[in-house]
Parts: sequence; structure tokens; C-alpha cells
Amino acid sequence: MARAGAELIAEADLVAPVPLHWRRLVTRRYNQALLLARNLTRDQPARLAPDLLLRRRWTGSQAGLAAQERRRNVREAFAIHPRWQARAKGKTVLLVDDVLTTGATVEACARALKRAGARHVDVLTLARVVRPAL
Repeated sequence: MARAGAELIAEADLVAPVPLHWRRLVTRRYNQALLLARNLTRDQPARLAPDLLLRRRWTGSQAGLAAQERRRNVREAFAIHPRWQARAKGKTVLLVDDVLTTGATVEACARALKRAGARHVDVLTLARVVRPAL
């Protein structure tokens, strides 16, 4: 990830993971996107914004949902944490996630960041789900 996303990482003012809902975090006990983001910023830990975004409501699993259903499921589910509000304005944010399927989750996160004043949002994921053409 660090090699493939080197340019995005270098340009980012803040690096933030896609957040889990607190219920999922309690059951899973870790946020894999946070682990990835932490590793990407290990040389510059001040750029890590581990709680930049909040998942405001439970969205359940996206597995088995079509793209439109996924977008509807995560609409308005994310917000910027109030303590980051001022520091995120005008910044370039690198959003980190483990898997990108339809892009609905990172799109909803990016929308929340832009509404909060982020200048630019990039996305770096570990894996991309590619569905075979029928």
C-alpha cells in the first residue's frame, strides 16, 4: 500500500481510516482500516487522524447489497468529529480502507469531509473487489 500510494501519502495533510460503528468495533475489537492507516503514517504519526470521522449510525453489513442499496445504506452515516473540525478545513485528507467494493462507503466519507471543509480527499485501499463481466 505504501509503495502504490506513495504520492497520495506524501500529499496528504491528514490520513484517516474509514470508521467502524462502535458496536462493530466492540465485537471485532480492532478497526483494520485504522491499523493500515497507522502503518502508513508510522514515520509521521502527527498526520494520523484516527477519529477524524465518526460513523453516526449503525449501517449493518453491506454484504449482499447492490450498489444503489449500499449508497442508500451509508448516506449521511458519517460526520467529522467536532474536535477535528477546525484542523480539517482546507486540508488534503487521505482516506484509508481495507476493501473497496462499490465505493459507496468511501464516497459517503468523502462527502462528509468535503462538507466539513476538506480541500481534497483521496482514497487508498488495500483491496478492490472486481466482479466478473457477465
